[in-house]
Order: sequence, then structure tokens, then C-alpha cells
Amino acid sequence: MEKIIRKAVFPVAGLGTRFLPATKANPKEMLTVVDKPLIQYAAEEAVNAGIEELIFVTSSSKRAIEDHFDKNYELESELEKKGKTELLKIVQEVVPANVTCVYVRQPEALGLGHAVLCAKPVVGDEPFAVILADDLINCGSDCAGKSVLAQMISVYNNNHASILGVEEVPPQETDKYGIVDPGETDGRVSRINNIVEKPLPEVARSNLAVVGRYILTPAIFKHLEQIPRGAGGEIQLTDAIEKLLCDEQVLAYRFQGKRYDCGSKLGYLQATVEYALEHPELRDDFLAYLVSEFGERAREHLRATGD
Repeated sequence: MEKIIRKAVFPVAGLGTRFLPATKANPKEMLTVVDKPLIQYAAEEAVNAGIEELIFVTSSSKRAIEDHFDKNYELESELEKKGKTELLKIVQEVVPANVTCVYVRQPEALGLGHAVLCAKPVVGDEPFAVILADDLINCGSDCAGKSVLAQMISVYNNNHASILGVEEVPPQETDKYGIVDPGETDGRVSRINNIVEKPLPEVARSNLAVVGRYILTPAIFKHLEQIPRGAGGEIQLTDAIEKLLCDEQVLAYRFQGKRYDCGSKLGYLQATVEYALEHPELRDDFLAYLVSEFGERAREHLRATGD
């Protein structure tokens, strides 16, 4: 009997240097987009897909993540005492009662592959998901509200193979991503011939980039344990997937949804604006503010630049 996807790994031990000084004492995954931290969006995506166990690979500076998903008796008591039932409900439902959180330390910053390997004792001999909170993906009405991970689990249930979430990126930006060489394709699913970490545009076999969503079979752990350190002296997940391709089929899935690279300041700001424009309590007033404050400024800029 094929095993189902019950566990998701969240590598959250990174230093977040691109957001200093904001991340000097605060984990980058706790940066908020409107009223939720990035890590909560990622956890909600997993829960939406039916994940039962959230495995956070953390470091000593990430206690705020553990606190966020833990119960806060003092806060809940105060909200209840003041009759703030809606806020109390929001706080209590950060993690559903049927979902378990597990925390594993990554003792050294040795890359994404090493972070995934740190989760092996908890994952065990099961297929599992990996979600990078930096990649915030909005799945609106076009996806019928189905999260990217839920889409990928549907593909997994039909194929029982490792799956990488991919999207097309500008050809000149292939050196920023792991790039797949796609083979036989059926709709949004392609069999992967090869995967290369950050190839130069002139040698990249495609512009299909792996972006922050994986479903992996437990066979990946053997390769993570055996591969030498790669770029930057780190254990690269891409290198292990390349080895995995020699043993079994690996698929690429072109997901439905709009991705925001919240590991960059521009992507984070874009996500904040667009999520605010969808927020039921804020959208109308926020849109009116943007139009009144920046509409004329934008028109002046376009006139000045001749665009």
C-alpha cells in the first residue's frame, strides 16, 4: 500500500541577511505580510493540503517561531476576559488541534540539503513535503482555492514519485535558481531528465526553475548523506535530487498560483501590497489610499520617463 503525504518540513534556520537589521533579532520567517507572518502562510498551505505533522528545522535564534505556534495562556486568558472572541479564535486557530508541530535543530548553516537531512529522524521512511516560507504563493479563484502543495499531492497520488514545484522565469535569471531539463510532458507535469543548480543563461536547458515546493521520497536521505559539499561549502538539495534521478523518476509540476519571492525586499513589498488589496477589512480603504496618494505621482513619473 502506497504511503500518503502526512509530514512537511520547513527549513527555517537561515540568517535572513538580506533583511538586516530587521532580522537581527527576529527570524525572517516571522516578517508579516499584512497580519500574518510568512511561516504561518506556509503552515496554512500545508494544513490545507492535509498535512498532519509540521517539522520545523530551526536554529538557536528562531525561538520566536516556536512561540508563535505554541499556546499562549496569558494572551488567551486576557482576550477571553475582555470578550474579544474573534481575536481569541484567531490566536487559538494558528495551528489546528489535529496538527502536530515538531522542532529539530540544525546545528550548522550547511545549506538546504543539510536542513532537510536534519529532519530524517522525524520523517522516517515516508514520502514528505518541503516548503520554503520565503516563496509565498497565492492560489486564488483560478486554482479553486487549492494550495500549491495540495495540487502537488494530487499529482503524487497519481504517480508516487518525487515532485518539484516549478515555474518559468526570465531566461536571463536562470543563474538564480535550480533549473530542470524537462522530458516527456503531460499537461502541467514533466518528467525531469536533469537538474542543474544556477546554470548560466547560455547553457541552461530550460527556464523552468524550482521554487520552494517539493515532495520527496525517503530515498533522498541516502543521497543527502553521501554527496560531498557543493556550492558555498554546503550540502545542496539540488545535488541530491540529481543523484536521485539515477534511481527513480522525478517529476516537475508547473503549479497554478502567483509566487512572491519574499526572500527579496521587492518581492516582500509586492506581496504586502497585493495581499492588502485582497484583505476583506483593508482592501477598499487601502486601494483608495493608493489611488489618492500615488495615482498622480505614478502618472507624473510616466510622463517624465516618456513611458
